[in-house]
Amino acid sequence: METTTTIDPAEVAKFEAMAAEWWDPAGKFKPLHMLNPCRLDYITAQIAAQFGRDLKAPAPFAGLRILDIGCGGGLLSEPMARLGAEVVGADAAERNIPVARLHAEQSGLTIDYRHCAAEDLAATGERFDVVLAMEIIEHVSNPQGFTDTCAALLKSGGLMICSTLNRNPKSWLMAIVGAERIMRWLPVGTHDWTKFITPDELFGLIRKAGLDPMDRKGMVFNPVTWGWKLSDRDLSVNYVTASVKR
Repeated sequence: METTTTIDPAEVAKFEAMAAEWWDPAGKFKPLHMLNPCRLDYITAQIAAQFGRDLKAPAPFAGLRILDIGCGGGLLSEPMARLGAEVVGADAAERNIPVARLHAEQSGLTIDYRHCAAEDLAATGERFDVVLAMEIIEHVSNPQGFTDTCAALLKSGGLMICSTLNRNPKSWLMAIVGAERIMRWLPVGTHDWTKFITPDELFGLIRKAGLDPMDRKGMVFNPVTWGWKLSDRDLSVNYVTASVKR
């Protein structure tokens, strides 16, 4: 029986073409390198709160099984492994996996990287304490199907953290015109503004999948400090959500 997939082949091809540059902070993934500390602040705080972990303790995520969907070169998988978690990194872009494996090996980390779709993992019955779906839902062919799969991959009481881009004139100006066409942070065409998802739409997808939304915050770029910070109010462009399986 063939597994139904939400993979969009055209989107996978975009990231296949950039695979070699994952760990170059000045390369095509420069925006993610810049955003990563902000993402990690949110992710680690949410996991610690959900599972009662002390982030100052050695290996605070020991005993937790974390899935990083759309792991790319491992920018999030590696920090999770350093915090003690058992990490599976999955990506539909085949060329990303050897890049991620090599970097993890060079960093002395054990991470289970797999070239597969989220649906493939769900079909095997694998379950996780945490599912990270960061900057991926705007690249899939069926957002509800993808969210349903994320929910299926979670254990009861498990945590899903999902980030994406809001859909409004400001996000088109910032993410499409600014990031792709003016700053050249990303190749033109990396994002399709029509596939961006508003926070209320995402919460709707999450609830329909059987998860309870717990939190959402904006990730805001400051051109003065040239850095990102979390915001309780400004979800106008980049934002991140946390939800728990009932």
